[in-house]
Amino acid sequence: MFRTKEWFGEWFDSPYYHVLYRHRDEKEAKGFIDQLITYFNFSCKDRIQDLACGKGRHSIYLNKKGFNVTGLDLSPQNIAFAKGFENERLRFHVHDMRYTWPGLEFDYILNLFTSFGYFETPGENQQAISAIAKGLSGRGKLLIDFLNPYTVINNLVPEEVKKINGIEFHIRKFLKGEYIVKDIRFSDMGKSYNFQERVKAIRRVKFLEYFKNADLELVDLFGDYKLNPYIAEKSERMIFVLKK
Repeated sequence: MFRTKEWFGEWFDSPYYHVLYRHRDEKEAKGFIDQLITYFNFSCKDRIQDLACGKGRHSIYLNKKGFNVTGLDLSPQNIAFAKGFENERLRFHVHDMRYTWPGLEFDYILNLFTSFGYFETPGENQQAISAIAKGLSGRGKLLIDFLNPYTVINNLVPEEVKKINGIEFHIRKFLKGEYIVKDIRFSDMGKSYNFQERVKAIRRVKFLEYFKNADLELVDLFGDYKLNPYIAEKSERMIFVLKK
């Protein structure tokens, strides 16, 4: 099922990825999850999937709130770490979202914090959306939280340097074709590294096309983590809520 490592498989599996992003806003992340708990009115009987879960921080938080969660991620390193937190109502597995999860269907599938848009072809994006849709129960709902390309492109910071744990990360951001690219260069213990993050600037209309092809219906579209309405020219995010 798995191919030779693509950029996201290599970078997300690197320990340096977690060094660079160690200062992510946990308060904001937990606040967003709390908003979703209220919005969806999760019950303890619901089966929740955290798709592209990373090291499982959102899965773990949801589980601590009493919910039954399965975290899926492409990175074996991430899942190996997350498995240390498993219990009867919290499980983690290595999985590629381009393929339908072979286990039980889920009442809710959450794809959080721009964990989409990494694939090279529109066909793979459609393949992933369709595979995700097949994993929903009959009454299931899907949430995809993606950056708003309009505001990101118009507010790109071309260059910055971040010093973390004694490592100087030199970061350039630029547009290349349809992709928003973050080029990351640094040295550690005498060795030089270069990684790139490439996120396709998928527009709202294209997402709606993917959803229609997967027989998904748009329920809501929010523009930020407080679930305010989406405004194309201003919103930081595009947070889609969908149902079969």
